[in-house]
Amino acid sequence: MPELNPYARFLDAGTSLAEVAEILAATPATLVSLAKAIGPERIDSAPAPGKWSAAQILCHLADCEIAFAFRLRQTLAEEHHILQPFDQDRWAAPYANIPAQQALATFAALRDWNLTLVHNAPADAAGKPVTHPERGAMTFSTILETMAGHDRNHLAQLQRLAATSLDSPAQAPIDNKQR
Repeated sequence: MPELNPYARFLDAGTSLAEVAEILAATPATLVSLAKAIGPERIDSAPAPGKWSAAQILCHLADCEIAFAFRLRQTLAEEHHILQPFDQDRWAAPYANIPAQQALATFAALRDWNLTLVHNAPADAAGKPVTHPERGAMTFSTILETMAGHDRNHLAQLQRLAATSLDSPAQAPIDNKQR
């Protein structure tokens, strides 16, 4: 069975829920800065054949925020709910036609709404159980930790793209397959 949180390696050991919430809250502004640093002339350019552009990464983040929004709400509302996985590659099919700024605005609005939910969740929400059919039993907190690690993974990809000059190729192709 795959690991419970495949993004845990992007978080420091012992990261508290308060620190997770800080990561989640900071991500939209960091994305805006990175999109600006990458610039409109490069945002749609893939770093290598078969790899996502920065715009496509932003689309993926917006789509994932939709999935996380539903998962968080299912976890709070249902007893022992079984989450629905999704195929990121199938969801990515229309990304080439979606403007980066639209994806970024969608992500920011959804993240704000998700954080409102998190801040207003019942005191016992952190331990509320839920099952991911591919990863196993987890909790509301595990979903939040997964979100934060997922953010950090894609922020690092975008930072590498931002650091790559217009005249030089990307130092290493970006792995879109880390889920």
